[in-house]
Amino acid sequence: MESAHTTQQVLTLASKQDGIVTARQCRQLGISPAEIKARCRSGRWRRIYRGTYLVMGASVAELPARVRTRAGLLAAGPHSVAVLSTAAAVHGIEGLPPPDGQVHLSLPGEHARARRIIDRQLALHQLAIKPAEITKVDGLMVTTPLRTVADLILRVGRFSAVSIMDSALHQQLISEAEFATLPQLIAGRRGAVQTKTWVPAADARAASPLETRVRLRCADGGVAPDVLQYPVLDLDGELLGIADFAWLGARVLGEADGGEVHSRPDALFRDRWRQNALANAGWRIIRFTWEDTLRPGYIPYVVRQALAGAHPGS
Repeated sequence: MESAHTTQQVLTLASKQDGIVTARQCRQLGISPAEIKARCRSGRWRRIYRGTYLVMGASVAELPARVRTRAGLLAAGPHSVAVLSTAAAVHGIEGLPPPDGQVHLSLPGEHARARRIIDRQLALHQLAIKPAEITKVDGLMVTTPLRTVADLILRVGRFSAVSIMDSALHQQLISEAEFATLPQLIAGRRGAVQTKTWVPAADARAASPLETRVRLRCADGGVAPDVLQYPVLDLDGELLGIADFAWLGARVLGEADGGEVHSRPDALFRDRWRQNALANAGWRIIRFTWEDTLRPGYIPYVVRQALAGAHPGS
């Protein structure tokens, strides 16, 4: 039977690992595999991946991505590194396609062969990663933001790739100097020839993947904005806000309306007040949603109509 001292040791260890302990750690504390199974059957412990158990905290189904990443790294062993979309989530890099539900890890060859199958929710890769391309975030071993971006943009389409680069630059996760090395970092890898043509489209001023997508649609339609993040003043010279896009000659402003922000009642009220003030200052405002970016010709059409002085819906 587990002693009170052992129980406290387990809880102390788990508190440092997001509520997780491993089978190996349990053995070191004198807890047998049979005892682990008994605790799982009783519901006191819950299995996450093979050899990893949640002994405190929320249910497994409610675990945040960071906790699942930690569990995956513990399950895969000390040589594992979080990579690809999993590393991007740790860094907070946005713009990726919807998650596939897996934790993506890389293991060196001999270790990967020994642990080919750990759990179907763990995707094991064998990436050639230099020590300088690995960092630690909140105790998690992950590829650096630059290496993460390099790996991801080779595996996604243009809109996602540019969104990923924009996000990393906007959050200053990578510097302009580091970004300049990106073409060399991906050189010779599968997909690099096409991906290199997307790199110049990256812009650190984009504050969201939606803004990136709207900007790319405009550029593809030949109506790229003159300025991004344009400070707009009212007739008295007071700052009304920062417009996502501006076409200065025609006095047209563009806004990328993400549902998380602009659907809130208080945000809608502020937007209406601002829109009236902008109209009084001689600006025409056009707004776009994520769904609008899924129609290749729609955004350029609306912009052209606005630039011509016509109502966008006419």
